[in-house]
Amino acid sequence: MQLDVATLNLRNIADRWPERLPLLLADMAALQPDLLGVQECVFAVEQDRLLGAAGTGRYGIHRGWAGRPEYGNSVLVRQPLAAADEPERLELGRNRSALRVVVAGAGADPVAMVVTHLHHVPADEAAREEQARTLVAWLAERPAPGGTIVVGDFNAEPVEATYRVMVDAGFRSAHAEVNGAEPAVTWPSGIQAPGMDTDGDPGCLDYIWLSDPLRATACRLAFDRPAVGDPTLYPSDHLGLVARIQAGSRS
Repeated sequence: MQLDVATLNLRNIADRWPERLPLLLADMAALQPDLLGVQECVFAVEQDRLLGAAGTGRYGIHRGWAGRPEYGNSVLVRQPLAAADEPERLELGRNRSALRVVVAGAGADPVAMVVTHLHHVPADEAAREEQARTLVAWLAERPAPGGTIVVGDFNAEPVEATYRVMVDAGFRSAHAEVNGAEPAVTWPSGIQAPGMDTDGDPGCLDYIWLSDPLRATACRLAFDRPAVGDPTLYPSDHLGLVARIQAGSRS
């Protein structure tokens, strides 16, 4: 079974949200991934539900708060796929969390879809590394028969220890697996807005991680096109990723 999996940090409702929304809806309608993990999702504004309603697909939505009940991470699951178990949330501290949803359908072994968003302060590499170690230890106790997908904004470039934690735990980056390297930049996107985040240098912060037996056959940037006639307006301050993943079937 092939799965199209995407990730995007939505940048909550900051950075010209009313102008960004049509761009997000247009790209989501075109992509229609089987699984989407979003970060900085404002549940009170139904950002994840708006994305799920953008195209012809019907999506189940699963939420995991981070820092406060109305805000956090969300997993969108396109029918006929569906959550096989009750989603689980992991507290990571510093107003961060992870959400794990086991997904089943189409005769394939169940796959775990995990979305997270790690600590953002550039200098606090040790905090991100600790969060990543907590995450992989938690996932090691919850192996899924078909493998685990971890997506999100790790706020860590490939040279950081956080990246190495994921690799040492047996995860492989879909973009690096397919293209031989990570994208040069997933943040910032190029958006210009009042109050925009300028803390840190441009770099690759966003990933789609896979464990065995999952394999990526394609991976590219997504939600990466500016508005027509306005090169300062993007769907978010992050660029997203989308990967085509080969999942094993039940024998």
